Amino acid sequence: MSAPFQGAFCYYIQHSYSGVKIMGYSTSSGADKAEGEPIIFYPPSQPAPLKRPLYASRIPAGFPSPADDHVERSLDLHEHLLPHPDASFFLKVSGDSMLDYGIHDGDLLIVDRAIDAREGHIVIAAIDGELTVKKLGKHTGKPALLPGNSAYPPILLDPEQELLIWGVVRHVIHSLGQ
Repeated sequence: MSAPFQGAFCYYIQHSYSGVKIMGYSTSSGADKAEGEPIIFYPPSQPAPLKRPLYASRIPAGFPSPADDHVERSLDLHEHLLPHPDASFFLKVSGDSMLDYGIHDGDLLIVDRAIDAREGHIVIAAIDGELTVKKLGKHTGKPALLPGNSAYPPILLDPEQELLIWGVVRHVIHSLGQ
């Protein structure tokens, strides 16, 4: 079954996904769906451009340098963060298995379904119905989902397991808590 209109996407029920919330999208509820029936996610309406000045100077992270007030151009955050808005969604991170990749508990992930997942990409994956964020790679020469924290083991991908890649993580929004 295809999505009912361009920009919508659907998943087929193979396991109970109660409690799955994808921010920015409304969904037909999976609670009353039987296995094999689709859950359809509808994209929000397109937001107005959010443009702010982008300065030509780079900001040193080491020693300070004299300020350069030259504005290069404006930067549209929607265009920069969501190059494929109809194929993008947001998820909030829970846990600490991805710290070495700069992904922390409470961070907001911008996920793009238009990108084909390849080795080295950080992906949102459902393994036998369980969602996780991990790096797609190899461990001891075998396909695996790799954590970014040595306290967690790699997840070796078994051909008997059901694996569904929901999308590739494009950006991480990390609040500094201020």
